[in-house]
Amino acid sequence: MSAGRPQRSTAADTPPILSIRDAALRRGDRELWSGLDLDVHAGELIAVLGPSGSGKTTLLRAILGLEDLSGGTIEVRGAERAAGDPQGPRGRRHRGNRRIGYIPQSRPLPRDTALRGRDLVMLGVDGHRFGLPIPRRGDRARVDALIDGVGAREFADRPVGQLSGGEQQRLRAGQALADDPVLLLCDEPLTSLDLANQQAVIGLIDRHRREKDAAVLLVTHDINPLLGKVDRILYIANGRFTLGTPQEVLRSDVLTALYGAHVFVLRAGDRLVVVGAPDAEASHHHHDGQVHE
Repeated sequence: MSAGRPQRSTAADTPPILSIRDAALRRGDRELWSGLDLDVHAGELIAVLGPSGSGKTTLLRAILGLEDLSGGTIEVRGAERAAGDPQGPRGRRHRGNRRIGYIPQSRPLPRDTALRGRDLVMLGVDGHRFGLPIPRRGDRARVDALIDGVGAREFADRPVGQLSGGEQQRLRAGQALADDPVLLLCDEPLTSLDLANQQAVIGLIDRHRREKDAAVLLVTHDINPLLGKVDRILYIANGRFTLGTPQEVLRSDVLTALYGAHVFVLRAGDRLVVVGAPDAEASHHHHDGQVHE
């Protein structure tokens, strides 16, 4: 099941930033998904939902060139990768593409990591250069602007190993935006963040896509913090997927058909609660608007 093109009026007038055609991906003898067609246009935010093991993170890794497709193609602004050809027909990997920003899942750094917070952000500014990085004119101002943008000024000069998971994730967000990417891939960027930090990071991502007209693909286990900002949802489950607006996808009948089991979408105040969705590790899993990778 798939919805049509994005609702943005300019989407049909310009080529998509990310184009996926008939993509399939296997892990051993298990097919995670197949027949995936997806265009992500400038200024569009698409959330990726699904149960544990459905292949949400693997999709991002395939776009980055870290996983090989078993079928189909992925094209990012003209650089195409086909199944079985990690370098693509033009001999270029998406890996290392400075126009793609990536916020990984939050994994706390070791306590004895001496790297300062601003050094972590600086890696996004000069980490691609060969040899000993020599700060260029404007680098420090760029790092300061990124640090301020993610609200990290108070802890930017402390060792990152001594920072909380939420503070580290803010710095990772700043690092990912260092090159003003046209495509931003976010893998559970709100993990370990309290509500205030969640809103700060969402605000940063949303501001970047609006000001830079960037495309955003964001994997999340909880759609609620994004409601009102997300344009479309890609929901993957049981090797199948559905794509559409939140109103089209987050419905009991749609998710029941996707899972092949009774699933209910309830509204509790301003939150959506998905109840009864089967998880990869349990026959029935109750979500508080959350679906875990």
